Amino acid sequence: MVYFLVRSYLLMGFIDDELQEVSQLCHNVVDGSHLVSCVQSMVRVEITKTSFKQLVVCIQFQENYPASPLFIELKSKTLSAKLLDGLAEVCEKECKRFLNKAQILPILKFVSNFIEENPLVCCYEEISTLKKLLDHKDELKLKQKSSSINLTLRQGLYHFKTKLGVPYNYPTNCVTFSDIDTNFPPLFSRFLVGQGKELARQCVEPPLKSQKQQKLFTPLPSLNTVVSFLIKSVKVFPQELCQYCKITCLPTNPKEVITDENADFHAERLYCGHLFHLKCLMTYMKTSPFHGS
Repeated sequence: MVYFLVRSYLLMGFIDDELQEVSQLCHNVVDGSHLVSCVQSMVRVEITKTSFKQLVVCIQFQENYPASPLFIELKSKTLSAKLLDGLAEVCEKECKRFLNKAQILPILKFVSNFIEENPLVCCYEEISTLKKLLDHKDELKLKQKSSSINLTLRQGLYHFKTKLGVPYNYPTNCVTFSDIDTNFPPLFSRFLVGQGKELARQCVEPPLKSQKQQKLFTPLPSLNTVVSFLIKSVKVFPQELCQYCKITCLPTNPKEVITDENADFHAERLYCGHLFHLKCLMTYMKTSPFHGS
């Protein structure tokens, strides 16, 4: 009985010493941290990198601590719950590396470093959604070090590749395009990139003409909006028919694409989204109801 009382007293003393250490050092050694509470019932720390990359770490001591790992719960109003659940499990495994030692500060630093070294956590849910839209020929590769995504879309023999940059303060700032590689005709390439950039811009910039009683504009995540548009367009263009002759507008082999914008069978895309061969469009425009215009 005396043994257990002494042991319990020693453990309580160990925890008190660790709590004192956390209260003194947390702000200095854990980047972006704010200590909310630091008592034996719970240690609660907010970690903020940006307005979106922020979470709360809730820590409780399990029985026989520090011989047993901490119990950790992660909460956030912005980051994915599935991501946080997975990270919490990793944290508890990480705690086992520090058994019989102080675990709180090492784990807080681990969480802070994880958010810093994995900048794409801010679009975890969007990436999960987009992966479901891809087929086996497409690729979506994450590059955490450069905070970018290499996207490759294929339909038949056509392809569209780009590097999408995810800015540090995403989604306040929108994704960016670079390293474009495609065998679509120039007209279609310009549309894919231009419209993609415009959709991204609209996610983070308020409309020029604001309506009365309109709610205060809030930036929206742009990755899903942009990539969903690219996927839909790349999959449709090679199969779309000329609205006049009803023949596929683009040749099956991209090497046979006509780039001369004055050629009869140059593929034209109208503002309404329909495709025509140039010759077919001119013929169509000269028939009723256009009266030879």
